[in-house]
Amino acid sequence: MKVGLVGFAGGGKSTVFAALSGVDPSAGKGGLGTIRVPDERVDRLSALCHPRKTTYAEVVFQDFAAGSFGSSSISAAVLGHMRNLDVLAEVVGCYGTEGMEALQAKAAAFHAELLLADQAVIEKRLDRLTREKGDPLERATLERCLATLEQDRELRELDLDAQQTALLSPYKFLTLKPRLVLANTGEDQVGVAATSSAGAAGIPVVVMSAPIEWEISRLEAAERREFLADLGLEYAAGERFVRACYALLDLIVFLTAGEDEVRAWPLRRGSCALEAAGKIHSDIARGFIRAEIIAFDDYIEFGGEAGCRHAGRARVEGKDYIMADGDIAHFRFNV
Repeated sequence: MKVGLVGFAGGGKSTVFAALSGVDPSAGKGGLGTIRVPDERVDRLSALCHPRKTTYAEVVFQDFAAGSFGSSSISAAVLGHMRNLDVLAEVVGCYGTEGMEALQAKAAAFHAELLLADQAVIEKRLDRLTREKGDPLERATLERCLATLEQDRELRELDLDAQQTALLSPYKFLTLKPRLVLANTGEDQVGVAATSSAGAAGIPVVVMSAPIEWEISRLEAAERREFLADLGLEYAAGERFVRACYALLDLIVFLTAGEDEVRAWPLRRGSCALEAAGKIHSDIARGFIRAEIIAFDDYIEFGGEAGCRHAGRARVEGKDYIMADGDIAHFRFNV
């Protein structure tokens, strides 16, 4: 999963990137950062299994180089890069005299840019379909999308079936992408509610003060907890950001556990065992035989895999089994 830090100039994207990644904010060169996804289940499995390696799920996020975004517009080149992201995290500066009152207006302006960008793509494609007498279903679907955009509504608001979704997938429409707003506030607004919504499409909001979060990222764990408590915050911005991204993408986590490694694997909710096996390695999915599944709570209660087998809490599932959050999986395969 790659999340892009986007938004008009002046929102503080570089400082937000620094706060999330722990990288010095003075560089301003853009780049990639990662946030480890905190998961108490991974900690408990690692304490039980004593593996040689413990691997948490990660969110990769991208900062664009300084100057990539204008003060009220987005270049075609940057829009092209944005189409390759999984989630758009719009950074909005809400500090100074404007405060949080600026959020809705700035989010609306960014929303308008995305609408126009998608509209231009559709109009160009419809023109070509008319000249070439292309697929009637594609044309009808795009015309419906265009009408939606012209009503100042995002494509995410459409109820699309599987066939229509597949038709639209190659276009990577920006208003179909999961999106959230990172409200970069002044220090005096650190205690405001961590989540809200922006715009008619109900875009979720994560509130943070990037300079303070940058300082928090440099503290040791114990000091960090104490500092957050003093600010009235349960989690640092990075964890709140990760939680919001997971919710947007409707992700769950399944786990693998053993002497070699304890690892968390993010997976779309509703995915089957075969898809989960493919997350680990394509060969496992290709040669899938069965999935051996243990619920996390059972694994902890009975002291691991052997105890669960003895208690009858380990079960065998086929490739169509729908994975549940917290499943501990071992895949049998043959290639």
